[in-house]
Amino acid sequence: MAFTYRAALAALAVGASCISMAAAAQDATSQAAEDGEIVVNGYIASLAKARDLKRDSNIMKDVIVAEDMAKFPELNLAESIQRLPGVAINREAGEGRRITLRGLGADFTRVQLNGMEVLGNVDSAMDSRGQRSRDRAFDFNIFASELFSRVEVEKSYQASQAEGGMAGTVGLFTAKPLEQKQGLTGAISAKLGTNSYTKDAQPRAAAMLSQNWDDRFGILLSVAYSKRKTEEQGYNTYSPTQLSASQISSYLGKGLDISALTADQQAKFKSGDLVFASGNRLSVWDARQERLGLTLATQWRPSDNLLFTIDGLHGEFTTHRDEYHLATRPDNTSGSVIFDTGSKINSIHWDSTNFVDAISVDKATYASEHRRSLNKNKFNQIALTGKWEASDSLTFDGHVGYEDSKYTAPYDDKLYLRAQGGMTTTYDADGTGATNAYRWNTTDPANYTFKEFYFREFWNKTSLKEGVGNAALKVNEVFTLRAGGSYRRYETSGSEVYNDGQFHAVTGTPVTPYAVVFSQNKAASWITGDYAKAFATYNAAHTVAGATDIENTYKVIESTTAGYGQLEWNAPLGGMRLRGNIGLRAYFTDLDSTGYVTNSNDTPIGTNVTSAHYSGVLPTLNATLEVTPSFLIRVAAAKNINRPGLSSVAASGSANADNGKITASIGNPNLKPYKDNSVEASAEWYFGKIGLVSLGVFHKDIRNLVASQTLLNVPYSSTRLPTSMVAGATPSTIVAEFTQPVNLAKAYVTGVETAAQTNFTFLPAPFDKLGMAANLTLLDSNAPNKGVDSPIPGLSNTNANATLYYETKRWGIRGSMNYRSSYLRTAYDGKNAASKDGFDGTVYVDAAAFFNVTDRVRLTLDAINLTNETEVQYNSIYHRLHNETRSGTTVFAGIGVKF
Repeated sequence: MAFTYRAALAALAVGASCISMAAAAQDATSQAAEDGEIVVNGYIASLAKARDLKRDSNIMKDVIVAEDMAKFPELNLAESIQRLPGVAINREAGEGRRITLRGLGADFTRVQLNGMEVLGNVDSAMDSRGQRSRDRAFDFNIFASELFSRVEVEKSYQASQAEGGMAGTVGLFTAKPLEQKQGLTGAISAKLGTNSYTKDAQPRAAAMLSQNWDDRFGILLSVAYSKRKTEEQGYNTYSPTQLSASQISSYLGKGLDISALTADQQAKFKSGDLVFASGNRLSVWDARQERLGLTLATQWRPSDNLLFTIDGLHGEFTTHRDEYHLATRPDNTSGSVIFDTGSKINSIHWDSTNFVDAISVDKATYASEHRRSLNKNKFNQIALTGKWEASDSLTFDGHVGYEDSKYTAPYDDKLYLRAQGGMTTTYDADGTGATNAYRWNTTDPANYTFKEFYFREFWNKTSLKEGVGNAALKVNEVFTLRAGGSYRRYETSGSEVYNDGQFHAVTGTPVTPYAVVFSQNKAASWITGDYAKAFATYNAAHTVAGATDIENTYKVIESTTAGYGQLEWNAPLGGMRLRGNIGLRAYFTDLDSTGYVTNSNDTPIGTNVTSAHYSGVLPTLNATLEVTPSFLIRVAAAKNINRPGLSSVAASGSANADNGKITASIGNPNLKPYKDNSVEASAEWYFGKIGLVSLGVFHKDIRNLVASQTLLNVPYSSTRLPTSMVAGATPSTIVAEFTQPVNLAKAYVTGVETAAQTNFTFLPAPFDKLGMAANLTLLDSNAPNKGVDSPIPGLSNTNANATLYYETKRWGIRGSMNYRSSYLRTAYDGKNAASKDGFDGTVYVDAAAFFNVTDRVRLTLDAINLTNETEVQYNSIYHRLHNETRSGTTVFAGIGVKF
């Protein structure tokens, strides 16, 4: 609980310094405004518009807006959102992907597009980053930022908002034609970039065309396209392995030679106390990405009090990925430790935790892996929105819409080659890197033989049908009564098919016909395999026909009906003004889940079908006191929910009988939603054209979090699986181990957020064109994990952003820094040191500049990841290396034209 005092004092100190600085700026800004010196365009204009939307809101909200058509302030939506207080992101190949809001992971943040919830599928090169995850999180790389005019992050909850999104709601909004000037308007932008690792040409283009007929009817079309290569380079160790004394004895009996070690070293080695890295792998992840986005918006205002809008969006994101790895991969030892049963260990060293941090081995066994995959994401949405001001006091609004998202991997293949040779590996003491020194010619094809092919395919489909209706009655000058209802039907399904270990009949054959020297890794070069030539050599082709390994196959249908009532007010109070709302929302959810149950060989043995129902009522309160028009105090309190992850409620799992011992593991569609009680307060001071200083605190108590529970010696009937899945089973048959996710865990999150932005107009010229925007978030959490207190996975205790800019009417430049402190992927369970896994803190630095050639033509320059930041993933309570990667610096130069 050290956070409670230290973090709060630090945040208050930052807030106080910002207030004192802003106070000095206010007078100067006011005077400058009188003199007509304030410049509000470019980045400053976007800050000003966003600030006004924040101030006018009845809830706690942060906003990002585009200054003009197709001119969103960042190249990536996730990277834009990370500039807001309380937001952190994860990156893939240097590009922002998913967000963590106020310490809660991406599954806890609802994302809406033009008012409809959106769900996207995650595709990552690494299991440790959520490879092919199917959950409630949204992957922001699906859409180009140029398609959007505004992003809102709602942090406090109100009854008129759909339940869910315990961390908050991110609203994405595309441009509308009647928001543009009358007549024909448009914008075109084109950029060309490159990356320091790929050195390719990366085109990026966007166009928007709008026709507004007298603010009565309008059509707006936008398109965005980009194509780029990415590359990550790194070193991987997977997770550590502690070999038992009996395993070591078995290896020694099969020929492992430790005669070169001292007597003490031999005794230690035989004891089973040592911990070895499970992989010593050099890696390069190459990807060719192509993104296409289209929007079409039509608006019709048949009368001044009636407006209809049809929004359509289509997005495609395709990735061709090639991965190249050279790793120790022994045939006859447990895990991928560096030695094999025929190896000789020349020297060995371990640290104070018994981790082997240096080892030299002859005849180590290696695998050269070339993995290729094709990953396709397609998204479609269409929504009809209407608003009718029936009278001065009665308004109706709502929408109906449909969307679908499809992720497919038509192939995800691996080509393994095998080799042997000597190697010395040394690990950095701080757990941030490692070095392999090879004592054999890694680029000679004669040292390699064929091992095997892996053939795999994956797919996932998601659809959403939604209808929302609202009515607002203005009772008098103070009170407005709002009520409404909604229906949402969400469906997801998918499957994974594995056809591994193919063509073993030719294992050990020469690789010369298809060998290629891979030299992109900065640490070493090695032989890899060319797929086309390898397929020709072995008369092979990708196929999953006849595969029996079918995993994670399920279908979930979730239908929710909800209704709410909300009282809003806006009234004078003792020379001040008090506005806000209080409300109740009720929800009723039905869930149907179907899934394959597999045996120990991952072969389906039956289908499990289950259903569940839950409901609840959520009270909300939001109040804003305008002490003065420029100084606001806000308070909020609410209950909210977050529905469990899809994999947890899926009816898929496994059931096995081995020598009479039955074990089973199954998802749990009867899981209840996570629930939270949250309270928060903030003080906000607005001044000048863009000036803002804010300080806020919040606290969330969360319960019903999901944890895995294993029960011993329970009757088969408790598994709810058909007895036909296990031969001879009856309802009373004893199951030795039954594992299922259950609502067991609870947690809390407490945070302090402070933010400031201002122009430095009080400085002498030319420094009066400087400005800054900065924020700091400090978090504390406690999520008991099997009896051990630990932070919530994904939560960084400190998040900070700072942007310094210089802007005139003709040109501008800005630099941005984002800091995220370390965070967990999985927490320590109190028993297994390797159960803890997480990421070190990072600092990303970006920059952007523009030059207005004319009022309609702008030149731009963008630089991303200027310092080529290293992402370090660590493992175990001893902070051992898991992964370390870099992705290079990307630079774009472009031109934008509006008409």
